[in-house]
Amino acid sequence: INMDLSGLVCTLCQDPFGGSENVVNSGGQIWHEGCFVCVQCFQPFQEGVFFEQEGRKYCEKDFHVLFAPCCSGCGEFIVGRVIRAMSQCWHPTCFKCVSCHCELADVGFVKNQGRPLCKKCNAEVKAGSKKFCMKCSLPIQGDHIVYRFQVVHPEHFNCKTCGKALNGKCKEKEGELYCLRCYDNLESSVCGGCRRPIEGRIIHALNKTWHPEHFVCCHCEKPFEGRRHYEKKGLAYCERDYKALFGDVCFSCNRPCRGDVVNVLNKTWCLEHFHCTACDEALASKGGARYADMDDRPYCKHCFEKIPVELRRRLKKQAE
Repeated sequence: INMDLSGLVCTLCQDPFGGSENVVNSGGQIWHEGCFVCVQCFQPFQEGVFFEQEGRKYCEKDFHVLFAPCCSGCGEFIVGRVIRAMSQCWHPTCFKCVSCHCELADVGFVKNQGRPLCKKCNAEVKAGSKKFCMKCSLPIQGDHIVYRFQVVHPEHFNCKTCGKALNGKCKEKEGELYCLRCYDNLESSVCGGCRRPIEGRIIHALNKTWHPEHFVCCHCEKPFEGRRHYEKKGLAYCERDYKALFGDVCFSCNRPCRGDVVNVLNKTWCLEHFHCTACDEALASKGGARYADMDDRPYCKHCFEKIPVELRRRLKKQAE
């Protein structure tokens, strides 16, 4: 500006002005052109725009950093109308329902477990028709899991073993989350048929563990359901298929019979294995005929007579 500068000094440096020097006049105060700068960064004001706070002048950037609130929604500084809600500041257009995303600045909201909801969505949450992730506070629309008694999106967590992002099929063990593959590898009892963990009743056979419904005859594929199985070359067979494929099997040693056999009580024994069930006395030396049976098992005469008459009568009646 052009004015009489005699006797005047710069507001900032207090030095006098030169006769033909350009000066800045703002609010009745004058500065050297080089002294009229931001009090924070000491840079000239871009396009002459500055913000004043308690008599001190700041450039736009420093004023925002020091004094302007930051929007919790978009992260930008707020210039103009500020919505203060839930202990945070928002642009009016950024303060929205986390479920339906309608703007809440002029319609009111309900705070539900730390989330801003419109009244309609809040009613749906109370009715149980909407769920929210307790990790990110966003609505759950696809897969979800219950972890530590909270409903959450599974993608917020990684497998404890392989580190991969989880999905709704993940499993929890001792407070840690695992993908299905790593969880199966953790379990010592894995079914030899389906390769999945065994959590209930378990069968030990062929040096493996099995779900009862998956331990089946390798020929007819029917479950044994508690019946005896016969092994050959690491495979299990039911009695019918084993006999059809490989011949008679000794009821005592569970091996194929070789040489002479004894066929009684709908069973087959190796000649040397046909013994009394109680005392283990060999019965084959008596021709295989001098035995007494109870509950479809052979006994010598001496042991049979020791069995209470009432018990023998009851078992005989049950068999009939």
